[in-house]
Amino acid sequence: VPSTFKPSMLTIIIIGLTMLLSNVMFVRGFCSSPTSFLLSSSKRLSVRSTKRFLSSSSSSSNNPKFSHDPFSDASLESTYDPSFESGIYKWWESNKAFDPDAKPSSTSTSSSSKSPYVIPMPPPNVTGRLHMGHAIFVALQDVLARFHRMRGRPTLWTPGTDHAGIATQLQVEKQLIEEGTTREEVGREEFLRRAWAYKEQQGGFITTQLRSLGASADWSRERFTMDPDMSAGVVEAFVRLHEKGLVYRGEYMVNWAPTLKTAVSDLEVEYSEEEGKLYYFKYMVSGSSTDEYLPVATTRPETIWGDSAVCVHPEDSRFSHLVGSTVVVPTSGRAIPVIADTYVDMEFGTGALKITPGHDPNDYEIGKRHDLLTINIMEKDATMNQAVPDKYRGMDRFEARSALWSDMEKLGLTIKVEPHSQRVPRSQRGGEVIEPMVSSQWFVKTSGMGRKALDAVKNKDIEIIPSRFEKVWYNWLEDIHDWCISRQLWWGHRIPVYYVGGSETEYVVARSPEEAREKADAMGHQGKELRQEDDVLDTWFSSGLWPFATVGWPQQENDGPDSDLSRFYTNYGDACLETGYDILFFWVARMVMMGLELTDKVPFNTVYMHGLVRAADGSKMSKTKGNVIDPLETVEKYGADSLRYSLVTGVTPGQDIPLNMDKIESNRMFANKLWNIAKFITENALKEEKGSDEYDEIFGVHGPMTQQEFDGLATPEKWIVTKCHRLVESCTSDIERYQLGQAGQKVYEFLRDDLADWYLEMSKTRFYEGLGGTDKDVAKTSKRVLVYVFDRALRVLHPYMPFVTEKLWQHIPRKAPESSDAIHSISLADWPLLEGESLASDDDAVAKFEVFQSLVRSIRNARAEYNVEQGKKIPAVLVVRPDMVDTVAAEVASIVLLARLDPEAVNVCATSSPAAEAAAAEEGNVQLVAEGGTEIYIPKSGLVDAEKEIARLIKQREKLGKEVEKLEKRINSPGFADKAPPAVVDKARIELQDLVAQSEKVADSLKSLA
Repeated sequence: VPSTFKPSMLTIIIIGLTMLLSNVMFVRGFCSSPTSFLLSSSKRLSVRSTKRFLSSSSSSSNNPKFSHDPFSDASLESTYDPSFESGIYKWWESNKAFDPDAKPSSTSTSSSSKSPYVIPMPPPNVTGRLHMGHAIFVALQDVLARFHRMRGRPTLWTPGTDHAGIATQLQVEKQLIEEGTTREEVGREEFLRRAWAYKEQQGGFITTQLRSLGASADWSRERFTMDPDMSAGVVEAFVRLHEKGLVYRGEYMVNWAPTLKTAVSDLEVEYSEEEGKLYYFKYMVSGSSTDEYLPVATTRPETIWGDSAVCVHPEDSRFSHLVGSTVVVPTSGRAIPVIADTYVDMEFGTGALKITPGHDPNDYEIGKRHDLLTINIMEKDATMNQAVPDKYRGMDRFEARSALWSDMEKLGLTIKVEPHSQRVPRSQRGGEVIEPMVSSQWFVKTSGMGRKALDAVKNKDIEIIPSRFEKVWYNWLEDIHDWCISRQLWWGHRIPVYYVGGSETEYVVARSPEEAREKADAMGHQGKELRQEDDVLDTWFSSGLWPFATVGWPQQENDGPDSDLSRFYTNYGDACLETGYDILFFWVARMVMMGLELTDKVPFNTVYMHGLVRAADGSKMSKTKGNVIDPLETVEKYGADSLRYSLVTGVTPGQDIPLNMDKIESNRMFANKLWNIAKFITENALKEEKGSDEYDEIFGVHGPMTQQEFDGLATPEKWIVTKCHRLVESCTSDIERYQLGQAGQKVYEFLRDDLADWYLEMSKTRFYEGLGGTDKDVAKTSKRVLVYVFDRALRVLHPYMPFVTEKLWQHIPRKAPESSDAIHSISLADWPLLEGESLASDDDAVAKFEVFQSLVRSIRNARAEYNVEQGKKIPAVLVVRPDMVDTVAAEVASIVLLARLDPEAVNVCATSSPAAEAAAAEEGNVQLVAEGGTEIYIPKSGLVDAEKEIARLIKQREKLGKEVEKLEKRINSPGFADKAPPAVVDKARIELQDLVAQSEKVADSLKSLA
């Protein structure tokens, strides 16, 4: 627009109305962005589920420092509601919390002195939508990124998207078809313009959705495989591989997608079990005077025209006499040889196999072994070509199948047709049946590259987790085939090959048209026209460069040690490639091969394989079955933390993950428990101290508890701190060993069982006067321990549930930030155990407290057994070892609270003391035995109200008596034992025995109360 242009008022009104209309349509769900009307209604859900994240992804880079504080509320809301997650993410991103150098250096941890930790994010399709496959990799990779970031390592999690050649081209071609045109009609330039427009319209949703899961990737380094610098890397890789003699053009069997008219990789082919037919027909022996024939069976009669031989097993006596003779191709008249090969299964079909080297990968290999003719009978759209009889030319392959079989029936060449279940290869993107076809393509020689990748694992330069996948790695690389890297598409990286004049065999490989011209001229082709190859590179070719191209290869190869390429690739400390086991070969192996060949370095030293997310019953999630769990809907309802935690905990590397909504709901309740713990600490335990000048200084956590402070604690405090420290040590070790699910489960059990169920309840007796809390110093110590343990646990839990831990950490006392250069976030706080640190613990305190726990549990069990009313307080004599008397006596208030005892009727005494002997001798006492030689004596009168219990037991005795009488009459009735089935009779007798036993037990109870 010219700088002097000034829109008129009418122009402004038109623009305003257009924007208003588009935004109205956006809000009402007609399109998925305020300026686009091109998106289908099927995308409404993903728009609705991610709209709260749109602003953070589009404006975060322009926000002032430390803007958008989501923690301005003085207190926590009354109930847990995960709707705060988007605000926290915006705060993180706008303040660059995910930058590798975001964590400030300090005396305890200096990021500048530590080796980097790198995670290359598997790039999702740029136009894709979030599914559980994305959710699991975000959950796992984010655990690793946040853990190592808190440990003080410069952590780079590189995000980005893949151009998804086939998927994107397919969508743009669908749009063209709806307009009544094709890509051939609009031409390459216009098609690419439309493809880029489609990418711009759809391209931001997947990254926004990844943000909604809490992905702490460095979005300032986000890459797209067709960015200019990434494209330059792709061209450079092709040129260098060609210069090494590793790239060539040749003919080979490929998976051909007729609708898209391109070859596709094995990964893009899905096999489905489908009901088809097995066609039996006659291959007439040439020159036979007796009309002798070979019976042959096929699932694809249309390929008969491409047959080059009929093959039998060399040991098959039925057909061995025909080996060396010829048979006649039906309707064609062409004679082909009968050959012998051990590949043939004598038991399948007729035992004679038609060989079609041009349209079957196994036949192609047999054809090469026997030097057979390779005949292609189809055009690129799978219609019949000039190699078939005139009548069938131009027919679709399935139309030709029916026509040929009908004609063969008329000629008496058919035998029978049987139903047959078969694996049908279909395009993952379009669903069409894939046609194996020999085609001229570009290939990379992989034998040498494969050996290097194989040795990298054998030599332990790369560790694969779990190790059982190493065997699969070896098997594949030991039998690797050359890699077909060309695709007959327009969307993608155009192959940098330039043909000279009209030649198809003479060409130059160059980084640019200018370099191509120079190379052609140097070869003596001055003035000859250069035509660039129409094909584009396989998407996996560019993805294979991802770990190093995203950090500056090849542009930064000669830059200094501070360059991204040097820090995060050439000299990385550890790099982990976390991905699904289903793409171990198609992506992981190719990255290793490309990295070693182009950079002489393994692109990562750890490969962590996760399993597939499946339905609760272990079956594959399927829209047809109706068992798909949508991650966006789940995040909307339960929050990202609950989904992430459900995906990560309780699983092991490489194992598939069954997922159900009950598990997600349970983990939402866990988040709610955390919320309640935080509210108790801040609004009850610290209510009086809150707001004081020394609040954060006294109660805030300034690092691991010192040995001196630990030694001054009472047994319960020593127990919970020891349990906390052992949790930290164990989880640290687990995560370092990539046992992520195991670590996540441990912190859950600690918070739920140890902190919430035990210490938090006991702490009330320290600072609530009505429960025994009278000593201010004891109260203060207990409050400090509560905050300390909760702070430590939140930090360990943060990589798993980042949102709720950040929210709660901001509301408990915490030390002042060490640097003004970073936000005061738990995501940048120190991990509870840094290198070189040791944590205090006390085994004796743990053993003593376990006796205390056993004592309380025994009383609780007795109350349950005797149906003691919830609010009733009972007396008890607690008999413990002499060395435990002081410990237990000091915690009588806690025992009273937890076991609901009568505080005026609790006596603690040592084993063999007079008080203990008296309690044991008391006739009406119930004796309970707990761990550590502990005994509890409770008067039965304290457990039950005798009159009420007698009345209840009498009523129960009468009811049981009637049931016994009724069942006895039935069993003893004439004909029951003779006519009823034995199983029914046995069942009735067992029921009678149970009822009699119950009646006897009730009678004994009445006798004891009399």
